[in-house]
Amino acid sequence: MDRVTPIPRREVGPADTVFLPEKSPIERRMVVVVFLLSFLYLYIFRRYTTMEPDEGIVLEGAQRVLRGEILYRDFFSFFTPGSYYFLAMIFRVFGNSFPVARIVLLVFGSCYSVLAYLLARRVCSRSIAVLATALMAATTLPFRFLVLHNWDSTLWACLAVYCSVRSLESPNWKWPLAVGSFTSLTFLFEQSKGAGLGLGLGVGLLIVALASPSKPRFSTPQLSGFAFGLLWPFVLVLAYFAAHHAVGVMAADWVWPLQHYSAANRVPYGYQNWSDETRNQLFGTGSLFVRVVTIATMSPCFLIPLFPLIAAGLGVHWTVSIFQRKSDGSKNEYYVVVCAALSGLLLSVILVRADIIHFVYLQPLFCLVFAWIFEAHDIPGWLPRNLRGAVVLCLVLAFSLFSIPLLIRATTVSNSLTTRKGLVNTPRKDAVIPYVQNHVTEGELMLVYPYLPLYQYLSATSGPSSFEYFQAGMNTSEQAQTMISQLASRRVRVVLFESSFVQKIPNSWPHTELRAIVNDPVADYILREYRNCKVLISTNDWRFLFMVRKDLPCPEN
Repeated sequence: MDRVTPIPRREVGPADTVFLPEKSPIERRMVVVVFLLSFLYLYIFRRYTTMEPDEGIVLEGAQRVLRGEILYRDFFSFFTPGSYYFLAMIFRVFGNSFPVARIVLLVFGSCYSVLAYLLARRVCSRSIAVLATALMAATTLPFRFLVLHNWDSTLWACLAVYCSVRSLESPNWKWPLAVGSFTSLTFLFEQSKGAGLGLGLGVGLLIVALASPSKPRFSTPQLSGFAFGLLWPFVLVLAYFAAHHAVGVMAADWVWPLQHYSAANRVPYGYQNWSDETRNQLFGTGSLFVRVVTIATMSPCFLIPLFPLIAAGLGVHWTVSIFQRKSDGSKNEYYVVVCAALSGLLLSVILVRADIIHFVYLQPLFCLVFAWIFEAHDIPGWLPRNLRGAVVLCLVLAFSLFSIPLLIRATTVSNSLTTRKGLVNTPRKDAVIPYVQNHVTEGELMLVYPYLPLYQYLSATSGPSSFEYFQAGMNTSEQAQTMISQLASRRVRVVLFESSFVQKIPNSWPHTELRAIVNDPVADYILREYRNCKVLISTNDWRFLFMVRKDLPCPEN
């Protein structure tokens, strides 16, 4: 009898074809379960805050939009406009409050889980897709549960990648239209992420098209839909700002980060933002057992930046494979497009700020590599079967341990703080908000300097300058003079000055020039024209000076 030659697995149709969960009633029910469970878990974090400086930027900007100010024309921002106007719309419909903004985060996080599950399920078993999604949900948003432009832009990026995969599976023009639309929206919510995503998806889809030159992969209606999707969001934005005579200043603000932001924010790949004191406390104290547990718990901070690098390497492999394959399966196309998108997003992180925080912002997509590692069938040269289980177990254990402190810190808070924008929970007592609300009227001009606009938002006070925050070494000397001029002309009564801010610079912005720290004209003006009335300690033990103009008396305590 002649020997039968076995058929390689990749040449077998079903093994080389993605699974379509949208067509399965069970999978559609799973999507609902994933959304609800994610929402319920993230609901635990809805009021928790450590008064992070970044969170108030979009909140305060949205509040200014609601007051009738025009972004770029009336106040400065180097972000694209999406987050400000999206959140202002939410506030207009549901009310301007901190809980409303945080509920939006719950919806975002639940959508991340659904999209991660649907993308992973195409090439992974249900159990692996659920496991990877659960670990992502437990460690992504809880790591930095803040109202930021980073999270909504990530949602549009996830939708763009999902629609790209769907456009490979369907000849319908609607999916390419959605791809173009969500790619543009990603750019209009964060320009670096949108540019990286667009580049990655463009390269991935081009590779798929070139792999079948004899059989056109994308029809004219599909290409037209994609082009229209890319254009219409920009047309609306340009029309809006043109109507308010702000196109020129908008363009200048969009390119501003290329000259100023990256210099101060340049950090090594995977930078952890830890001070020497924090690093010693984490890894240099306690018994050997405690140190081992700490290392295991914090290991995802070092693993997460590896996932996009793995995706880039796998993208090269599958790009070669797609030109060599003999079957008509769709799995290679899936991997090429998704890996290209992840590679483009990786490039955007590297060019902007390659710290752990910016990798976590994209973890809803990077977690797909997590699922592929767990499944292992399609990864070339993967570990022997007898070691695969141990590696998967270690990853699951590490990310599970990582999620525990995030959950504990949100569920064990004992301090509730009533603000003008709603109730918040803080890990320790915050003396700033109560004092400000007792001595500054709602809507009154108050400068928070240099960098904690969340106090501005929660106290419902108004920023007196065209800057939500000012960072020495990043903002320019011309902008400093503009802020000083606005403070002087508007006769601002109160300044909330963080005297301890300079201590954060070496860890958070290590490439800040020393002369920018030593020579801060805005700080010099404040110290010259204002006097300290009260020292207030924040929930993070940061020192804030409640200062009033020298020609005015301090308020009675």
